[in-house]
Amino acid sequence: MSQQRTERGTGVLSLYNRVMSMPAHTPVCSADGFSNPSMDAIRLLLRRLRVIAVLGFSPRPTRPSNNLSRQMQRFGLRIIPIRPGISEGLGEPAYASLSDMPPVLRAQVDLVNVFRDSRYVPDIVEESIALGMKALWLQEGVWHAEAGQRARDGGMQVIMDRCLMRDYARLAMGDAPAADH
Repeated sequence: MSQQRTERGTGVLSLYNRVMSMPAHTPVCSADGFSNPSMDAIRLLLRRLRVIAVLGFSPRPTRPSNNLSRQMQRFGLRIIPIRPGISEGLGEPAYASLSDMPPVLRAQVDLVNVFRDSRYVPDIVEESIALGMKALWLQEGVWHAEAGQRARDGGMQVIMDRCLMRDYARLAMGDAPAADH
């Protein structure tokens, strides 16, 4: 068991080092009036994450949504795949939509991580507000200021156009984790 924990810890440490070597993403300065929360607010959100619903999850391992989700699992987070037409992903049951998740599971979701085109964001926001989701993360390249403001007005924390995995490694993990984590 100790050997297995050491191997897992070494894998997480290696992943952490690879992520930390990626270039930092500079927050978008938007002329549309929307801005992401402060780095301190994002850090607090990331440090309390336990369960992430991944909207637009791909069953193909080469796709960014699958790769990021797999890596976040390695950091110890539970991933709930959201995609019509699949029944499971990364060892977890998958759901066609956020609304299809059982209410008990929905209540556990700390963050909705969105891998969808920006044009779908308004509908995602409306569904997320209706279900009482707490936070919405739009991956790099996904931005919709009006919908982001609607989500904030609906009580959600919103981060747009940022890489969740990179920010998690930089902001939530702090210094490199110990090898047995």
